[in-house]
Amino acid sequence: MNSLLIMAGGASSRMKRSLEEISITADLKKQALQVHKSLIPLGAAQKPLLFYLIKNAVAAGHRNIYLITSPENQAFKSQLEDWNTNNIFTEIQFRFAIQQVPQGRVKPLGTADAIQQTLDQHPELKTSTFSVCNGDNLYSTRAFQMLLEDRNAPHALISYARSGLVFSDERISKFACMDIDSEGYLKNIIEKPDPDLVEQYRDASGEIRVSMNVFSFNGELLYPFLKSCPIHPERNEKELPEALRLMNTANPKQTICLPIREHLPDLTSAEDILVFDQL
Repeated sequence: MNSLLIMAGGASSRMKRSLEEISITADLKKQALQVHKSLIPLGAAQKPLLFYLIKNAVAAGHRNIYLITSPENQAFKSQLEDWNTNNIFTEIQFRFAIQQVPQGRVKPLGTADAIQQTLDQHPELKTSTFSVCNGDNLYSTRAFQMLLEDRNAPHALISYARSGLVFSDERISKFACMDIDSEGYLKNIIEKPDPDLVEQYRDASGEIRVSMNVFSFNGELLYPFLKSCPIHPERNEKELPEALRLMNTANPKQTICLPIREHLPDLTSAEDILVFDQL
């Protein structure tokens, strides 16, 4: 259970489009245009979000890190070489998974496809339990620890209290909320719910629970639903939350929701770079 798959294969398109809207140095802007957003130097220490993300994962107990990247991943390889030269993360076994773009497409096929390709490239994951997270969110050590704790359910996800997320209402409205039963099991994931309907999804504690794409899965049980996950009609991608929703519909009470109340820094757009100045 100590393997973590970090999804860092996206094109960072929104981040790069928004760089002209903020006041940062020309050098930093140039770097942000050239690398994946998880590798942008942040704060006074000029370390990338990926460094802090892995640091938290290691503190929680993860020891095998799978970086899911695009084929053009030399910047990630250079970063790992630098850490190796400086004896950083020496206790970690790093592996790459390359998300190939299907013929006829310009962009990758989505997060469900990213995980499927990773399991195909690393078959040991098909018979094990592993964690999954985004490469552009700074999940806490506590969140990672919760995924590694013993549980009865084969799958788990962190359910963030909406009241603890320090985001604008406009940004939060784009997240997925969860319908959770009285025992803490996932009933459904609702993408971008209608504001008038959100209130009906409050959990037993009165919180609206938000999914921020950090999970623990049993690979054998998940894999068929990654393969059969449909392409979203609008976003034109196979999305991991949809694969989870389909798996949960077919096999209810197998996914436990682990509640947490804390903010989750991220790098969705260029203005978020400034949030990390205190690092």
